[in-house]
Amino acid sequence: MNANLEVVPMQEWIQTDGKPLIIAGPCSAETEEQVLETARRIKAEGYAHIMRAGVWKPRTRPGSFEGMGEPALKWLVEAKKETGLPLAIEVATPEHIELALKYGVDVLWIGARTTVNPFNVQDLADALKGVDVPVLVKNPVNPDLALWVGAFERLQGSGIKKLGAIHRGFSNAQETKYRNSPMWAMAVELKRLFPQMPIIGDPSHMAGKRALLMELSQRILDLNYDGMIIETHRDPDAAWSDASQQVTPEKLGEMLRELEVRKASYGADFSDELAALREKIDNIDRELLEVLTARMSVVEKLGEYKRDNNVAVLQLDRWKQLHGDRANQAKGLGLYPEFVEELFKLIHLESIRKQTEVMNSATA
Repeated sequence: MNANLEVVPMQEWIQTDGKPLIIAGPCSAETEEQVLETARRIKAEGYAHIMRAGVWKPRTRPGSFEGMGEPALKWLVEAKKETGLPLAIEVATPEHIELALKYGVDVLWIGARTTVNPFNVQDLADALKGVDVPVLVKNPVNPDLALWVGAFERLQGSGIKKLGAIHRGFSNAQETKYRNSPMWAMAVELKRLFPQMPIIGDPSHMAGKRALLMELSQRILDLNYDGMIIETHRDPDAAWSDASQQVTPEKLGEMLRELEVRKASYGADFSDELAALREKIDNIDRELLEVLTARMSVVEKLGEYKRDNNVAVLQLDRWKQLHGDRANQAKGLGLYPEFVEELFKLIHLESIRKQTEVMNSATA
């Protein structure tokens, strides 16, 4: 995968005094009064660098609240004048971009439902040609790193270099405690490919409920993300969209003050101990690979047995039993069941591939 994206450092388009970037505001701009009161209370708390609000809301079904559109931009401009906070909104069409730029919006972001469609992203990229504005891209709804990277490449092709990623989690076919499963490895891999890319965590959309915001926000900081985008509303329970995942500006301030910001690097005093611990991890990883090799050897024999007895490779009952059993074992060992389920999905898929290979080898 191409790793040559040219990205302007985040510090060149927003000053955070070395602190993680905080983008805060309501899920939706509902009324002028709601926008202004929320903005004032955010400003009074002093944690936000940028104010966010939904102006156009992509909803799954018609009839839901889909945002106030252009009138909301006028309210946000007033909030910016009063508080001095730059503005960030989501755009999904070239017309959205035109209006956002007309009203002086400072930062644009592309939502998960738009990132998933390369045609839509290209339309936005074309509309942004010749524009010098930061553009943040949320991960696609489903865990597809190539789609995420492709969106950045399309934007860069239009000359946009002030880029950033928003990690908001991914839809999951299985029920979990999160609205959108974080799947941290996907964001870590993006950072590995593009270390210059700012990554901003979205604990609100990962969580789906305010009780999980603290743990997810701390995890985001533990992974040394560049900042967070969090929803806050003057009266969360009365919000017109995503009420359950929003908190008041004051509650958000309280939570942010309790979070621990980790050091991005470590001093020489810690080098020896870290090196020793990493060596232990390397040794354990080698053992894990050896165990996986042994497992796959048994899988090949299983494939031969199924082949010789004319038995299908995929056994759904076994698939279900394996996932439930491994998740229960994970709980007893102090591991996250969701992590173990995802791990064994991959292992089982590789087992199916191996067995299919054995089946086909007999007929080649």
